[in-house]
Amino acid sequence: MRLLSSAQSRRHRMPQQSSANAIGIIGLGAMGAGIAGAMRACGLNVIGCDVSEQARRAFTAEGGRCVAHPHELAAECRIVVMVVVNAEQVETVLFGDDGLAARLASRSLIVQCATVAPSYARDLGERLANHDLMMLDAPISGGAVKAKSGHLSVMASGCEAAFTMGSEALDAMAAQVYRLGDSPGVGSSVKLVNQHLAGVHIAAAAEAMALGIRMGIDPHTLYDVITHSAGNSWMFENRVPHILAGDYTPLSAVDIFVKDLNLVHQTGRELTFAMPVAASALQQFTAASGAGLGKEDDAAVIKVYQRLSGLDLPAANDTDHSEVTS
Repeated sequence: MRLLSSAQSRRHRMPQQSSANAIGIIGLGAMGAGIAGAMRACGLNVIGCDVSEQARRAFTAEGGRCVAHPHELAAECRIVVMVVVNAEQVETVLFGDDGLAARLASRSLIVQCATVAPSYARDLGERLANHDLMMLDAPISGGAVKAKSGHLSVMASGCEAAFTMGSEALDAMAAQVYRLGDSPGVGSSVKLVNQHLAGVHIAAAAEAMALGIRMGIDPHTLYDVITHSAGNSWMFENRVPHILAGDYTPLSAVDIFVKDLNLVHQTGRELTFAMPVAASALQQFTAASGAGLGKEDDAAVIKVYQRLSGLDLPAANDTDHSEVTS
């Protein structure tokens, strides 16, 4: 594994329009729009793409260029960064009607950032190679705030030529780029471990808070004690304030962890590898989604306990969320 840090070089670079071919960013949600903005701040020539007219309007209002359909990027872009939700969206963009893969110039680069199964990432790399395209399997972590500032962590794998071609884009979007292997699949494997831990820690934090509230402990006091004790975790410290504020505005939704923990279990089945702790967390997120909470913030998994035990959770107030990442 090689670890590259790009923050220092980015701090000393003056924004200047690149004369190279444009970089396409597919998916202008919180993460994709942040990445696109960070690249533009570094002087790169960026074209955004999203099916949402609202997302396109927001990006163009900040001075960016946009197209509505991925295949429109082929004329100007030899590097395309995909910041979509799941493998189904990756398939549609690359191989669906008017798919991008058949239209890009030979030896163009796909930087695939969605959380997908490692087996899918490996297969995708092979199929893109059949189109004479390169791929970086490059899941991201850090949340919308770090995306906007260009300080994401990228867990990447791919051939040397792909890293070389994508170096300027990676430098603009990430504080750290972990070079994890020479072919697709390794980056997604590491991301899956991260999502296993993130999902388990959120579910555990919710259950622990529910237990404390059920025992009559003031939740704000409990949060203060735990964040200064050995039982603390990053997810406990980051997500419990959402519960204390009674604000479940989706920064990372329940359904994201239904998807990601299902990917964990898909991989476990492929490896005949049991993961009972992850299974328990998946059941809690699935229960929350089944109760109609799938679009709420992932901290809303605590509402499962509210429904089972009649917990009196904190009511909504004006407290802001802390930064969210996964």
